[in-house]
Amino acid sequence: MLKPKILLLILVAILSFGWLSSYGFWKPKKPGPAADNRTDTRRVKLKEKILSKGAEAKSFTEKNDYNTSVCFLVDMSLPSGQNRFFVYDMATDSVRNSGLVAHGSCNQLWLEGRKYGNTVGCGCTSLGKYKIGNSYNGRFGLAFKLYGLEKTNDNAFARYVVLHSHSCVPDTETNDEVCQSEGCPMVGPAFLLTLKQIINGSKKPVLLWIYQ
Repeated sequence: MLKPKILLLILVAILSFGWLSSYGFWKPKKPGPAADNRTDTRRVKLKEKILSKGAEAKSFTEKNDYNTSVCFLVDMSLPSGQNRFFVYDMATDSVRNSGLVAHGSCNQLWLEGRKYGNTVGCGCTSLGKYKIGNSYNGRFGLAFKLYGLEKTNDNAFARYVVLHSHSCVPDTETNDEVCQSEGCPMVGPAFLLTLKQIINGSKKPVLLWIYQ
């Protein structure tokens, strides 16, 4: 039989647990207004960033005789499971479409975080502006040649960095990270067909800009 003191301690513990639970100390707390506000703030900042990059892209396309109505913006600061490849309409300053895109693994089994590179054989994503070239059928099917326009990505063509698709990239957003590439901006098959229509329908080169 338990001693009275032990019984008393157990009773106090039970009552204390009930009191703490009633005040939510040991309950998983649902996201409240503060969490919602943080989400709204992130969305506003993302929109502002896209608009800023879009304005800079528009200026670039006008000066360099590129397509001035649409460009592709890729924000590598976002999680790979979140839509971060944006079809940006420079005529209306809005996002026309968006999809998932993988980043380079830098020749690792799985790259944690972000790392960028431009040397031949590095397997990393290269930041910078790209000119989208002609299409061809490669090891992953339909692909578009890419020409790096800055010092950070001027080895893109020599590295065989191209815009292509792979079935490992989902069609919709996910809470998990998606597969990684060998440095190519790799999208889902369905999304590549959407991009194909825009690229093939353009009389002038389309700008692809990967930034963080």
